[in-house]
Amino acid sequence: MAASTRENQITPHDKEILKQIFNPGLPYGDDVDEEQPTETNADTHEVCQAKELEIRGVRAAEAGNIDVAVSIFTEAVSTAPNWPSSYNNRAQALRMKGDIEGAKSDLNKALELSQGKGPAACQAFTQRGLIRKREGDEEGARKDFQRASELGNGFAKQILASMNPYAALCNQMLGEVMTKLRTCQEEM
Repeated sequence: MAASTRENQITPHDKEILKQIFNPGLPYGDDVDEEQPTETNADTHEVCQAKELEIRGVRAAEAGNIDVAVSIFTEAVSTAPNWPSSYNNRAQALRMKGDIEGAKSDLNKALELSQGKGPAACQAFTQRGLIRKREGDEEGARKDFQRASELGNGFAKQILASMNPYAALCNQMLGEVMTKLRTCQEEM
């Protein structure tokens, strides 16, 4: 019995796979973790089932079976409809499939369920910010990256800094100084 319980637990390796597959833009080792249980959904049978389904969904996506992954994440959403992580993961799979509107809908639901707090919200804000930036909604993207940054997402902090025109100008000037310095050193 202990062995079967161990088989169904999420391992650190599984967590790292989840992070890399569903947040491909995040630097390796970023400290965005899976959703931590809250009082209303702590260790319920449904949440445990949803987590197991999420692992299966990640594995399907990792194998290139995005349609299967979406189907598994949809089952996870149906199993634990108040668990924001499943919406977040399905949003990533939908985005990979090209269903941007579906992805945005799921990200909004994840943010609603998480009340804008915790790791699921952090990831949802980051994902939604990336979508908004891609669609040209710079102000909406900036707000989402700001919220994700406040929740501790280092990748969102980097993107937010790059969106700051003063920071971009400083980076450009620093780049020019470094180029001139290299040129001077090569001439010597």
